Amino acid sequence: MRHVIIGNGPAGVVAAETLRRADPASEILLAGCENEPPYSRMAIPYLLEGNIDEAGTYLRKRPDHYSSQRISTHEGRVVSVDTEARTLLFKDGSSTTYDRLLVASGSHPVRPPIPGIDRPQTQTCWTLEDARAIAALTKPGSRVLQLGAGFIGCIIMEALAARGVELTVVEMGDRMVPRMMTPKAGNMIREWVESKGIRVRTSAGVERIDDGTGDAPLSVRLSTGECLPCDVVIVAAGVAPNIGFLEGSPVHVAKGVLVDDRMQTSVPGIYAAGDVAEAPDLFTGAHLVSAIQPNAVDQARVAAINMAGGDARMPGVLAINVLDTLGLISSSFGQWWGGEGTQGVERVDEAGFRYISLQFRDDVLVGATSIGLTDHVGALRGLIQGQLHLGVWRDRLLANPFAFFEAYVANTQPVALSRAA
Repeated sequence: MRHVIIGNGPAGVVAAETLRRADPASEILLAGCENEPPYSRMAIPYLLEGNIDEAGTYLRKRPDHYSSQRISTHEGRVVSVDTEARTLLFKDGSSTTYDRLLVASGSHPVRPPIPGIDRPQTQTCWTLEDARAIAALTKPGSRVLQLGAGFIGCIIMEALAARGVELTVVEMGDRMVPRMMTPKAGNMIREWVESKGIRVRTSAGVERIDDGTGDAPLSVRLSTGECLPCDVVIVAAGVAPNIGFLEGSPVHVAKGVLVDDRMQTSVPGIYAAGDVAEAPDLFTGAHLVSAIQPNAVDQARVAAINMAGGDARMPGVLAINVLDTLGLISSSFGQWWGGEGTQGVERVDEAGFRYISLQFRDDVLVGATSIGLTDHVGALRGLIQGQLHLGVWRDRLLANPFAFFEAYVANTQPVALSRAA
């Protein structure tokens, strides 16, 4: 049996290691398209902050890690898949065969169609190559405009702030991190960020990037009419799954590669995991892409076990977001926005930058948002992922949502709680 994995990020690496344990005799090929050892993109901000060197971003530290497990590696970008012949074609013209295939090709940064966005002083922050360019372009006092204040944007923002730049963040949404924070929570994060000396423009977009005047190489025009002199523009406008190489194949794709609860695609023997996979949601069953590492590695393990002949299943994708924004911790889980048929509660301590929002469907907690809560916040994820029927605890939480940890203990360890009482 020959297993081939497209993509050597966290999903690809975990899948390869899981396959080796589950299928000791088979061939495993791990293919990545960058001239780098497998690394974590989420570690790049720490590299830019100077907390780690490039080796610190590597997913596995020992140089012989893959060879010691008999995992072959290959550098090359896949351009097409022939599902009948079970072959992959790489950009350099070489090809390889497979018996089982895992698509873990990840995602790429979106570059909006903005005039002037291809200037050399305009960078994404997604690869080690990008990090090297940003490090060369940004110095203390550099005027930097960042386009996007989503989850990834806020992580990049922290790294830029640590480099001592003069930073302006522009976000098209009406608040920061609009895809993981309620309106109140997103605006609290904005207040926190502005208190740290970073300028924030929400409900605003970049219309064009022109040559600057004086000592500024760039002039950035916003949709508000404001023109800002800049040295560097960082584009953090979101990511999209890498699915172009599947065009013309029978593998069904929508936003990402559609998979079932076994992480298998519409073509038997082909699986997908990570940022590229569009899998069923835990609560609704609707397919969605969840580009976060915890889901990626869980999906990779399930896919690998099934590729090796097992029968593993994902209970469903759960949205999980935990963010550190200049020292302010925020999180959201599940259907944090609520939605039809839900009942919610919100509590705010603006002076203390503490916030919580809980969303229930009947007596099941389906979503949560928090700011400034660091103790036991994982209990929110446990309550939601476990789909626990809370009974009387729902009304208690509606009255005092900060009692979520007590609710978790009461519903998962009732004997221990009764003893403590």
